[in-house]
Amino acid sequence: MLGFYENFPEGVHKKALFVTSLSNKRLQQALTQILRKINGESFSLEEVSDLSIPHCTTIFEFGIAEDLIFSYLDRVEEKKVLKVIRKRPFSVMDLFCAVRYYKMENNGKTPLKFDYYMLRFLFRSKNSLEIRVFHERGPRHLSPEDLARFVVSRLNETFPRKRLKPVSV
Repeated sequence: MLGFYENFPEGVHKKALFVTSLSNKRLQQALTQILRKINGESFSLEEVSDLSIPHCTTIFEFGIAEDLIFSYLDRVEEKKVLKVIRKRPFSVMDLFCAVRYYKMENNGKTPLKFDYYMLRFLFRSKNSLEIRVFHERGPRHLSPEDLARFVVSRLNETFPRKRLKPVSV
């Protein structure tokens, strides 16, 4: 089933709850488009994390789940996902995220160890979204909190007003 990973871990490293004024359909469409756009884009580590490694570049690679695999979220996959969302929005949307790090030096870039995450977006009701982040492996240059915050901030940037607001627990 597209959007659902059968082996998503029960124990997660970060949970975040948000309220929104967007419909699940609109939120999922925006999320899909943003993640496809972010794929392969370079950011300095300071842009996405509280951790600072001088001259470190970060590149994200997102994929969407389908049963036991994840497919890279390119333009073809984006169209496929948007078609499904138009018919019936997901209740759960599972994603894989590889975060690549490169130290920029005079003689080019040197790869550092990558981080691997799984994200689960739970669309609980018309007004709430829960994000669960599982860190599979890697050095955690980007924390689970930073990853969730980065995705939410990119979502909020696409709308004229802040659409996802955190709920304090």
